[in-house]
Amino acid sequence: MRCSEGDRKLSVQIIVAAHRKYRMPTDSIYIPLHVGAKGKKGEDSKPLDLGYVKDDTGDNISELNSAFCELTGLYWAWKNIEADYIGLVHYRRHFSMERKRNIWDSVLTYEQLKPYLGKIKIFIPNKRKYYIETLYSHYEHTHYAEHLDETRKIMVQKYPQYVDSYDRVVRHTYGYMFNMMIMDKKYYGDYCAWLFDILFELGRVVDDTGLSTFQGRYFGRISEIIFNVWLDKKLCSGEVQKNQIMEVPCIHMEKTDWRKKGTAFFKAKLLGIKYEGSF
Repeated sequence: MRCSEGDRKLSVQIIVAAHRKYRMPTDSIYIPLHVGAKGKKGEDSKPLDLGYVKDDTGDNISELNSAFCELTGLYWAWKNIEADYIGLVHYRRHFSMERKRNIWDSVLTYEQLKPYLGKIKIFIPNKRKYYIETLYSHYEHTHYAEHLDETRKIMVQKYPQYVDSYDRVVRHTYGYMFNMMIMDKKYYGDYCAWLFDILFELGRVVDDTGLSTFQGRYFGRISEIIFNVWLDKKLCSGEVQKNQIMEVPCIHMEKTDWRKKGTAFFKAKLLGIKYEGSF
């Protein structure tokens, strides 16, 4: 979808990361993307076809999806989409500027974005607040802190200018999560180049022997936290101004089982029982 900024046209493309058939937004800014498509077979033993663009086309890392989750979509969009703004949402989680009775009518549209294009460079979900936990302690209780520790070591070696931001961010009791964003292509490209350089190195140094399938998806969880590191550094350096960033509410297309989620959280915090599923 395109709009005008003076005489220049701006385009917006947002991938909707999905691994199964699901209802999709109808606005033309959205591209339903089958993440982890490589090698997937349907019941007829033929390549699984959800009717969506597949992330094993073009320059891709689709084969890493079991560990990288929606990040194979983030990478695919980086390498294969030409647009002024590029973004990622999830099939069950979307941005919304106006909550309506019908939740699908609440999904962010181009017309709602249009007034901000060219002025806002980075759209992000509202902060997720942990209150009694820092980003580090929450990760330590629910996953494996050594993955974060190894990430910091990589930053020290490859991106030392980000270490102060890392140390500051992991002490926060809030963060911009879900790997959701819509960004000016310049910042999207900058972020992806930085992120995947770190994650590919992380994959080389972490021994994931013995990790469950669920815990083996640590790349996606690490990226949620270090997105905040990247953003903090951009703000502190003045590369991005605060008024160029806009928080947009996030809506869930299915109900969250808060009892199950809360129980798992307190088991992790008090008993050291790691998460073994999403909620």
